[in-house]
Amino acid sequence: MGPVLPWLEGVAMKITPLDIQQKRFSRAMRGYDREEVEAFLSLVASGYEDLVKELNSLREDLARREEDIAAHRDLEKTLQETLVTAQRASDEIRESSRREGEIAIGEAELQAEKIVQGAHHRFLRIVDDIQEMKRLRVQFEASVRSLVDGHAKLLDTFRDSEIGDPVEYLAGRKKGSGET
Repeated sequence: MGPVLPWLEGVAMKITPLDIQQKRFSRAMRGYDREEVEAFLSLVASGYEDLVKELNSLREDLARREEDIAAHRDLEKTLQETLVTAQRASDEIRESSRREGEIAIGEAELQAEKIVQGAHHRFLRIVDDIQEMKRLRVQFEASVRSLVDGHAKLLDTFRDSEIGDPVEYLAGRKKGSGET
């Protein structure tokens, strides 16, 4: 902001209100009325003093505002840095979460594969057990059939033989063996 009266800018720095009040002019014949000049100088000094005070006040206000602007700029810079940092942190968290998710999915897939393999191995053992049971059943059936066939042949042999009734044969055999 420029000075209130531009023509006073250079003068305001060199002359003070006290200089105006203490200024004495040399006497000349037919000069100005001394009281009138002194009254005018007093009026000018008072107005000039007000201008100097206003100028100083404006300068102080300008300095405060410049400090406020600098503080706001620092705050803005800090906020921008914080936003950038927060964005980076957010990006890092997002990337970390994505990687953790991929790792968790990979581990879950590996665990699922192990479970499937375990189930497949159990299935194969069950199929082997079923095959073994079928083989044992066939073997047992063959063994029972062989036993039944052997007993049937034995029964047929007893029926067809001259021996007659097996109970009588056995009873007679005991008598003939010298037990009498």
